[in-house]
Amino acid sequence: MKPTAEDRRSATEDRLRAALAARAALVTHRDLRHDAPPQGRSWGVRRVRGVVFAVLGAAAAVAAGCLLLPGNPPDPAPLLPAGTPGISGPSPSAPASPVGPSVVSPGVLSTP
Repeated sequence: MKPTAEDRRSATEDRLRAALAARAALVTHRDLRHDAPPQGRSWGVRRVRGVVFAVLGAAAAVAAGCLLLPGNPPDPAPLLPAGTPGISGPSPSAPASPVGPSVVSPGVLSTP
């Protein structure tokens, strides 16, 4: 007759329990360390290292921002003045120069 799976599990469990109990019996009070109790919060190496890494990270971010972002944005291209709406230029039917004598109004002074 073959042992069932439950019998195998209980046999393995019994063996593990016996091994752990034997190992626990080997430990005495002399094997345990007696360290001094903690004295409260202090600045340990981990805390100092964490603060140093945080400061270095912030400095690296500032340096990267200064190097990667331009200081002054380039000047935009100058815009040409807007033309008069509806008039694109001189009409071809109009003469380029006046045909008759030019008349100057008395209130306007012309400069040569």
